Amino acid sequence: MKVDGVSYRSIWRDGNEPAVTVVDQTLLPHRFETLRIESVTEAIDAIKRMVVRGAPLIGVTGAYGYAMALAADASDANVVGAYEALYAARPTAVNLRWALDIVRADVAGLPEGERAATAFATADRLHAEDIRTNGTMAANGAALIREIWEAKGRSGPVNILTHCNTGWIACVDWGTALGVVYSAHDSGIPVHVFVDETRPRNQGASLTTWELGSHGVPHTLIADNAGGHLMQHGAIDICLVGADRVTASGDACNKIGTYLKALAAHDNHVPFYVVLPGSTIDWRVDDGVKEIEIEERASDEVTHISGIAGDGTIVKVRLAPKGTKAANPAFDVTPARLLTGLVTERGVAKASREGLLGLYPERAA
Repeated sequence: MKVDGVSYRSIWRDGNEPAVTVVDQTLLPHRFETLRIESVTEAIDAIKRMVVRGAPLIGVTGAYGYAMALAADASDANVVGAYEALYAARPTAVNLRWALDIVRADVAGLPEGERAATAFATADRLHAEDIRTNGTMAANGAALIREIWEAKGRSGPVNILTHCNTGWIACVDWGTALGVVYSAHDSGIPVHVFVDETRPRNQGASLTTWELGSHGVPHTLIADNAGGHLMQHGAIDICLVGADRVTASGDACNKIGTYLKALAAHDNHVPFYVVLPGSTIDWRVDDGVKEIEIEERASDEVTHISGIAGDGTIVKVRLAPKGTKAANPAFDVTPARLLTGLVTERGVAKASREGLLGLYPERAA
């Protein structure tokens, strides 16, 4: 994707350097800056502080961080220790564990002198696969948008509601739910996106609007609580969201507030799709509500907010009275029964075990 006419990806490695460069998402939309990551400690910090965020990007960043760890110390002890330290950075996003498992399997049994190079090669492969996967997934989802447009007699735009950020900066490129929007828009289908602000952290307001504006996609920012009202009045044709983890039975764990939007969509008969790569499916979990660990983040993400002051500086201000206690669960789980379907790189499936196994039959065991 492009920023001011220059093509970027959210993470990249220059040649064979044992380091990566990422877009610093904590500064968007007010400043576009990149950050160089040269060690596993810096990779963990970037994941924890949400310099990088979005399940697919977290996975690729974790893979590179693991390679950096093995470049510094390729001992058996660090193969285990670095894995555990990286996984603890964001335990809800299953892509992180998925990527770390692949790197660990590829270096298992190798001489210590070969482990770092193999780990970097694996991370490079996951980087390239993410781009291909998201491009295919975007085309699969765009077909749903086209069906709605045709059903409307090609009259007016297809109105889409999305929650949190699921664009190219949440992946290596393209994105998940927003990738679908870009694919539809680029193919000539008129679309309009209602963007939830997505409190706390306001990733819809700060990231999704920035991405859509940069790509020329018409959009309107709304308060999180406005979505149900719009659905009641027929203003939303389809809801598209991403996921940090989807269970084998089709439950979807995503940014807090997704469940409430799914309830409103279900009550108003608005199609609600989750867009995800196969790497986001956790085949070891069946009941998302009972089994998925929900990350509890710092309370100041609720009590404070960041923005840009009149002089151009980025400032953080307090919203609540000093000393106010705040809870901050980062995710919620939407049961499969509320989802119209799951859009993946292999096609669109019903949100169920049978639906997923129809696309991923090798997981039947």
